[in-house]
Amino acid sequence: MLIKNGKIVKIGKNLSDGKAQIIDATGKHLTAGIIDEHSHIATASVNEGGQNSSAEVSIEDVIDNEDIGIYRNLAGGVTSIQILHGSANPIGGRSAIIKLKWGESADNLIYNDSPKFIKFALGENVKQTRYSNGVRFPQTRMGVEQVYIDYFTRAKEYDALKKSGKPYRKDVEMDVLAEILNKERFISCHSYVQSEINMLMKVAEQFDFNINTFTHILEGYKVADKMVEHGVGGSTFSDWWAYKYEVNDAIPYNAAIMHNAGVTVAINSDDPEMSRRLNQEAAKSIKYGGISEEEAWKFVTLNPAKLLHIDNRVGSIKVGKDADVVLWTDHPMSIYAKAEKTIIEGVTYFDLERDTMLRSEIKKEKNELINQMLKAKNKGLKTQTY
Repeated sequence: MLIKNGKIVKIGKNLSDGKAQIIDATGKHLTAGIIDEHSHIATASVNEGGQNSSAEVSIEDVIDNEDIGIYRNLAGGVTSIQILHGSANPIGGRSAIIKLKWGESADNLIYNDSPKFIKFALGENVKQTRYSNGVRFPQTRMGVEQVYIDYFTRAKEYDALKKSGKPYRKDVEMDVLAEILNKERFISCHSYVQSEINMLMKVAEQFDFNINTFTHILEGYKVADKMVEHGVGGSTFSDWWAYKYEVNDAIPYNAAIMHNAGVTVAINSDDPEMSRRLNQEAAKSIKYGGISEEEAWKFVTLNPAKLLHIDNRVGSIKVGKDADVVLWTDHPMSIYAKAEKTIIEGVTYFDLERDTMLRSEIKKEKNELINQMLKAKNKGLKTQTY
């Protein structure tokens, strides 16, 4: 594969370019970079939950480009993520889709001409089941439905007034919701229970738009046929279950059942630790459901790219796409596989050999500091740390 100016320009044998750096990958595996559809790394602010809608806020404003989670994700072969608002309210904030360009500014992480996304949520979190002092509307699942109906009714009226040419008062929150009605912004919705999944699809159809992605979607296997009919994708966990009441019916065959029904399926992390091992999470779909290796690998590469509407740029190794690739030491879905090099747009942002060297240097520096502290202590000096 020949990479030039951040793009894949040739794939085949006997490739040459006089100035190209050559990486010998003999006996190793090269794949497209992993894409995490549901992440919360690189930001410390994820929930603006004081009211039932916070569409006016954006994760792009609070990206932390120094979060070590970026580097750790690179070490797991992840190259792109969607950072989502939290699930505290039915209508959350706007998402950020970024590339994990460790060491660059926050603005440089964000995709150019990024598709517009927003976080919605259903279930226990938004009706505040787990909060003893919750007083915000809604308190029930029927209240959650009414929130959507009320807000989209208002947004429809606002958009009509805006388009009429008559004077109107600008409202960023309504502008964002109007983008959904006009099919200019996509929804990723936190979801678990089949009744709520059906409810939101019906509300969307009532206002003539579609839900883009149900994330978590652990009862997706119960409504996969309706998801196909609506045209919504599913971004799920591989085998999480029973960590709260509404997850009791989760099964590890969920991804396979949805996939076999025709749903575009991705496996996400929603966790800074698991995101480092999404290659292994994808492999579980081979065990639970008999998915082929190729299709299982798409669950963490091409399919999340499709759900995020960036598959024209990333998600597979194809001439013309961004050179976001990972060189693995072993079969990428093996528990023994390590990302040897993680490359984004032709630039190596993680290198296993360099990482090993840095670890050795850090260990040496730590030992030197400890020895200095011990010497000071033996002399009766203070060694208190702050």
